[in-house]
Amino acid sequence: MITLDNRLSISEVRRILIDNEEISISPAAMERVERSFRFLQEFSANKIIYGINTGFGPMAQYRVSDENLLDLQYNIIRSHSTGAGEPLQKECVKGAMLSRLCAFLQGKSGVHVNAVNLLKEFINRNIIPVVPQHGSVGASGDLVQLAHIALALIGEGDVFYNGRRCKASEAFQETGMQPLKMHLREGLAITNGTGVMTGIGLMNVIKARKLLDTALECSVLVNEIASSYSDFMAPELNSLKNHYGQSVIAERMAAMSASSKRLLSRSEVLYREHTESTFKHKVQPYYSLRCVPQILGPVLEVVDNAEKVLIEELNSVDDNPIVDPETQMVYHGGNFHGDYVSFEMDKLKIAVAKMTMLMERQMNYLFHDRINGILPPFLNMGVLGLNYGLQAAQFTATSTTAECQTLSNPMYVHSIPNNNDNQDIVSMGTNSAIIAARVIDNARQVQAIHLISVAQAVDCLNIENELSDRTRELYRKVRELVPVIIDDKPLYKYIEKLSTLN
Repeated sequence: MITLDNRLSISEVRRILIDNEEISISPAAMERVERSFRFLQEFSANKIIYGINTGFGPMAQYRVSDENLLDLQYNIIRSHSTGAGEPLQKECVKGAMLSRLCAFLQGKSGVHVNAVNLLKEFINRNIIPVVPQHGSVGASGDLVQLAHIALALIGEGDVFYNGRRCKASEAFQETGMQPLKMHLREGLAITNGTGVMTGIGLMNVIKARKLLDTALECSVLVNEIASSYSDFMAPELNSLKNHYGQSVIAERMAAMSASSKRLLSRSEVLYREHTESTFKHKVQPYYSLRCVPQILGPVLEVVDNAEKVLIEELNSVDDNPIVDPETQMVYHGGNFHGDYVSFEMDKLKIAVAKMTMLMERQMNYLFHDRINGILPPFLNMGVLGLNYGLQAAQFTATSTTAECQTLSNPMYVHSIPNNNDNQDIVSMGTNSAIIAARVIDNARQVQAIHLISVAQAVDCLNIENELSDRTRELYRKVRELVPVIIDDKPLYKYIEKLSTLN
């Protein structure tokens, strides 16, 4: 069990969202929540505070009478439950609830402890609100999508629970829990923040990191298949570029390939007397093989920075207004604005698209017999002309890579004023995160085909026992799920299996 107090790390987030590890809340964090609520309760008695006794957005100029204050909190939830499209992935919604919970535990939101406890129970019991993809402009937070989460918390929305979609009221009945009741500002606090884009973004970072790790292993394996010269990984070469990502990638590749019997030493093969005028084996391999540190280095740095930004966002106070018992003040500002997340998600999807392009080009090297000079066309181990090997799988990889390239256009710069121009510049952070998620899912499909291709190439050359320990392990993992392809057979189920691995 993970105890929430001040900060969560990406490894803890993964354990909560993917491994379904349960959470608890520290007494210190609960005390912060209670203190913030008590302060807001006293402070708001004779003052005008946005969203406590005023309307929302452009309606903030209208005071709400005391007898309607609780209705006000319900109204923002019901009125903003206007999302459209397919439901967000369950892990992303769980991440959104975790993000709201972490914000509340900072003790700067003025919510009642019941809101905190109910969010914790939804996370622990895997009660996942049904949240449509479309609706947020990422500025006053993820108002629409968060409203759908809040709708479930008050027992009026739909949820995924026990393997089915049902009404939230049914989940409350089955668990014996009580729906959330409003006190001061729970409706506004739950709907106002960057929780949804953060939840999606955290899953994107986790998946992108896994993609990068596997792309690195595949890159080592492709170089083994090609019997590349190993000096492109040399620290003496890569350290001269002054970018940490390039050096890290080169170091990791060198470590992965240390036990390989396939890579060539330039000193031993070429740095001696030669009489021939033409060399059959390439003196330098293609860019998609030898420029891996220069290509994946920037990708690593983007993933690292995205993780840093998303973890900072998760552990931030991102609603409005901010209730601060320490300074005895309620501050009005824009911590709900999602520019940090939006910008990082745009950069992440560009990096993942480039990584996908690298995998597609490495795959093309393996498929193109006139380029590699050592493998049958399309890795066809059957009868040429009668059988087709992985020819058609390349169509899927190429078209999916092209879609990644198109989707990589940025959302960050696509602000459209709305809300009577109250929201006159917005982040579109949730759109950016959703599109990044699409690019990442596409990349996983391309990588699945690439994994099939590198394993097939190993079998074409019968070099399993010459591989490094690390790449041999990768080869065997693929072979546990995908057989050697000799006779033509449908591959879509194998692609699906490999693309859905964590």
